[in-house]
Amino acid sequence: MTITQLEYVVAVATYKSFVSAAEKCFVTQPTLSMQIQKLEEELGIKLFDRNKHPIAITAMGEAIVEQARNILSECERITELIQNQQNIVTGKFRLAVIPTVAPYILPNLLKTYSTKYPDVKLEVKEMETKQIVLALRNNELDAALLSTPLEENNIKEYPLFSEPFVAYFAADEPALKKRTVSADDISMERIWLLNEGHCMRNQILDLCSDQVELLQADRPYRYDSSNVETLRKMVDKNNGLTVLPELATFEFTEDQQDRVRYFEDPEPVREISIVTNDHFVRLSLLQTLMDEIGELVPEKMRVQKKNRKVLRIQSAKL
Repeated sequence: MTITQLEYVVAVATYKSFVSAAEKCFVTQPTLSMQIQKLEEELGIKLFDRNKHPIAITAMGEAIVEQARNILSECERITELIQNQQNIVTGKFRLAVIPTVAPYILPNLLKTYSTKYPDVKLEVKEMETKQIVLALRNNELDAALLSTPLEENNIKEYPLFSEPFVAYFAADEPALKKRTVSADDISMERIWLLNEGHCMRNQILDLCSDQVELLQADRPYRYDSSNVETLRKMVDKNNGLTVLPELATFEFTEDQQDRVRYFEDPEPVREISIVTNDHFVRLSLLQTLMDEIGELVPEKMRVQKKNRKVLRIQSAKL
């Protein structure tokens, strides 16, 4: 049994295809298939049911794949221990960010992080929460920046900051006469919302109403956006209102700022965290990302470091 064979097994379990797994492992399909077959012969069991499409993992194979993930994580821990002792931060890091956070964090993060840590190659993509959870479980991501709590098994959460939601109104909305607003001031007949699948949409509906379909039935048209910036533009051009994360307002014009209202206490907020799967071990690199992201948000939003700091691997264990 070799580490390479275990990597091949995990790849096939992840992608449900020998061809796709071979591509991801940068080997030919016959080479990958032969190595897995050798491992099956050595163990005396079948790991995969090749007669099904997509390829299925056998009952015994499920347990072997899970153990293989643990072993590969422990192998990565050796590299982490060495880099931690030598104070080195390097390597490829796959990060996902939800679309309602990405525009307000990523531009500055990529600029500052690449300057401080030039030996780290960040591979960043925008993904929705359900896609992220699946990708983390399949080891297709190292970490993700999203709204928590997820309440998902085998997912670790490291809270970074708490961001208030604010209401944004067209100029003729009666609620602008108030200094602060409540959920009662959010007219569900005229609100602009994100598409289904965005966790922020669900958070807003929890705040305001679960009857949005009925209340918006008489509108001349219906538009659900996949982009927070589009919500702001819909209010500017077509009236009505929306609810935005506070970071979305930081580059508003003076006129736009005048049409922002904060909510009365208890103020609605969302928790933003870095999340990983249970097998993740590159904690030193993760800590550098958490620190840089924390510097990009106002101090009032930040979770205190003593409450969010990950446990570094102690070099003394070498």
